[in-house]
Amino acid sequence: MTVTYHSGETRNLWQAIGRGLRGRCPHCGEGRLFGRFLKVNRQCDGCGEELHHHRAADLPAYLSIVIVGHVVVFLMVEFEMHGTLSPLAYILMLVPLSIVLALVLLQPIKGGVVGLQWANRMHGFDPEHRDPALPDEQI
Repeated sequence: MTVTYHSGETRNLWQAIGRGLRGRCPHCGEGRLFGRFLKVNRQCDGCGEELHHHRAADLPAYLSIVIVGHVVVFLMVEFEMHGTLSPLAYILMLVPLSIVLALVLLQPIKGGVVGLQWANRMHGFDPEHRDPALPDEQI
């Protein structure tokens, strides 16, 4: 899906999300999106695209919880259908799995959300429009 705006520049939505999932700049795909684990760089090292406009907030954590929850509940149902496990076995297997899976998914999901916002020109990613979330003194 390609998003076209009146400036004439088209932004491929799925390409931007894919680049974000890989931790790359949604614009060029070369520069690193993250400086630290979940800290988005202010701008791309490769093309200079400003990335500080993102407002990912709680969406990556929410999506990560939804995915991990579905995986864990599926495993619990499978374990119950094919035999019984003690509650301690559930705790020893599923709690570490939940923590590791959530941490593994969090950064790629946040990158995908930043790519989504960039492709749709949300939150200041459109240079022709001022971000309505900014206070007046930052115009």
